[in-house]
Amino acid sequence: MPGFLAATGSAPADLPARATEPEFLAAVMDFLLAEDALVMAFCDAAGLPYEAPMQARAGLPGGELPHWT
Repeated sequence: MPGFLAATGSAPADLPARATEPEFLAAVMDFLLAEDALVMAFCDAAGLPYEAPMQARAGLPGGELPHWT
């Protein structure tokens, strides 16, 4: 949690109010997806496949994959 708060400039009190904002949720997912170890620990704890966070991120603002062709 401290790493996320430092990276986003958020305060603990901001979390409940911003939890419904798609842009904030995208920031949460981007933070999680930045390290494989975080993804694996989260998915193991939640009983999710390792692809689940990336799939969730794709549905949030800015989550579209670029088209290179």
